[in-house]
Amino acid sequence: MTKFPKIVAFLSLLFALQMGQLAQAAQNIADQYPNSLLYSKPIEVIPNVWTAIGQTAPSTYENAGHNNNLSFIVTGDGVVVVNGGGSYLLAKALHDEIKKITSQPVKLIIDENGQGHAMLGNSYWAEQGVPILAHEDAAAEFEERGYDILDAAQRRLKDRAEKTKISLPTETFAQKKSVEMGGFMIDVLYLGSAHSPGDTQVWLPQHKLVIAGDMAFHERMLPIFDDTDTAAWMETWEEQFEKLGAQFVIPGHGHPTNMAQVRRYTFDYLHYLRGKIQEHMDNGGTLKDAYYVDQSPYEKLDTFKELATRNAGRVFEQMEFE
Repeated sequence: MTKFPKIVAFLSLLFALQMGQLAQAAQNIADQYPNSLLYSKPIEVIPNVWTAIGQTAPSTYENAGHNNNLSFIVTGDGVVVVNGGGSYLLAKALHDEIKKITSQPVKLIIDENGQGHAMLGNSYWAEQGVPILAHEDAAAEFEERGYDILDAAQRRLKDRAEKTKISLPTETFAQKKSVEMGGFMIDVLYLGSAHSPGDTQVWLPQHKLVIAGDMAFHERMLPIFDDTDTAAWMETWEEQFEKLGAQFVIPGHGHPTNMAQVRRYTFDYLHYLRGKIQEHMDNGGTLKDAYYVDQSPYEKLDTFKELATRNAGRVFEQMEFE
């Protein structure tokens, strides 16, 4: 097992998370880092791997669209950033923090999917001349829907969306892209259908750490979209994602944790909800009533009120045609 000088502190963080001590912190605090547009100051998860944890809440003007995790790896020969960010100014704020930590230049951006909080900040990084990598499906999704995503962000973020524009990835991949930089081997992976088109995981095999993107959630309820295939997500999880054998997980939303924790609030939640909907359908239940199947075991998750009923309805609609 690889030994890290900060392992004790990190395991203490995991224990606190599992005991629920931090579970409600992010949504209940308006801004954890008032000196920056970032919702929170980057933390070092393991040596040279950092993440700025977004608010576990919807994107708002107050959190500047920082409601997901923006991570970066200081490799020794340059910095790799995971997620372009939700706006030009948010990406710049992240870059300002990176410059405080290292003089190494940012050499690569990896977008975790085609959503706005992953790609709208590409406009800043493109201006810096940094290459931007995404899965081909994520790039296609952003190319198709990017202007609608940008319009919604501009209405929500107002002046905080200044200078944000559509900048597509400069490179795409289909299954796997390996990057060796400094002392790091970085595998950029598409493991299969999950939360949204082109969901991407960044795997550091030497360190047993995965930057999971929206494959994995905890602390907040996951959203199910119209194009989310929940059955395929569960299959990808069991057949690919969990078999990575990660000891450390930086999820798409919420504090860094371990595989057991994200399984509990991602795979187990999907299994639970699909089971409740199947039971409802077997009893002749309708879509109207499906919205209100019991999800109380997950009611303490952030965004439960915003997402639970919507998730149930979408799963019902999907399972009708499975």
